[in-house]
Amino acid sequence: MTRPEAGPLGIFGGTFDPIHYGHLRLAETAREALGLGRVRLIPAGQPPHRATPGAAGAHRLEMARLAAADNPAFEVDPAEVEAAQASYTILTLERLRAELGPRRPLVLLLGVDAFLGLPTWRRWTELFDFAHLAVANRPGYALDGAALPPALADQARRRQAAPASLGEAPAGRLVQFNMTPLAISATDIRARCAAGQSLRYLLPPAVLDYISRHQLYL
Repeated sequence: MTRPEAGPLGIFGGTFDPIHYGHLRLAETAREALGLGRVRLIPAGQPPHRATPGAAGAHRLEMARLAAADNPAFEVDPAEVEAAQASYTILTLERLRAELGPRRPLVLLLGVDAFLGLPTWRRWTELFDFAHLAVANRPGYALDGAALPPALADQARRRQAAPASLGEAPAGRLVQFNMTPLAISATDIRARCAAGQSLRYLLPPAVLDYISRHQLYL
C-alpha cells in the first residue's frame, strides 16, 4: 500500500452539498489507481457555475471533514470556503502551487462530464501549467478525440500519458482511470431529505447525523 506521505497529491474539489459515498469512492479509486500519496478534498465556497448551494459553506466544510476523518490518506482544505470570492479552480491551483512548491506533482481529479465542460472554465488551458489532470472514466468510455470539443481534443492528443508517469513531472499530463460510479447524487440526497425519506447507506453515518442535527436540506 502507498504510504500517505509518498506519491503525487490528488486535488478533488466540488460543492459537496452534501459529500457522499460517490465522492469518497472516486477519491479512493483515484488514490489507488494513480498511486497518489494523499487526496485533498476542497469544498467550493461560492461555485461560479452552479446555483447557490443548499447548505452554507461552513456546514459543507464540516461534513467533508467528518467524511474524511477515518481515511488517513484524505485531507480537507478550507481555503475556498473561507475565501470571500468565487471558487475558480485555476486560483486554487495557483495557491496550492505557491504553498507546496514547484516540484510536488499535483493531480486534479475530474469526472468525465466535468472534463468535457473544461473549455467553459476560467483560464482552462492554464490548469496544465499547475497540475496533471486525471479523468474518471465511465465503464466502456474513452476520451475519443471525435467526441471532444476541438480545443479539448487538441490538448488531449498532446498530453495523454500513462498513470505511472505522474510522479515524473509536477504538472502538464492527462491520464484516465476507470471506475464504476455509484448511483448516488447530491441532488437526489437533498430531495430525499426534503421529502423525509431515508438517507442511510448513501453517505457516511457521521455526515447523516450532522445533517439531522443541523436540520439541513429540509
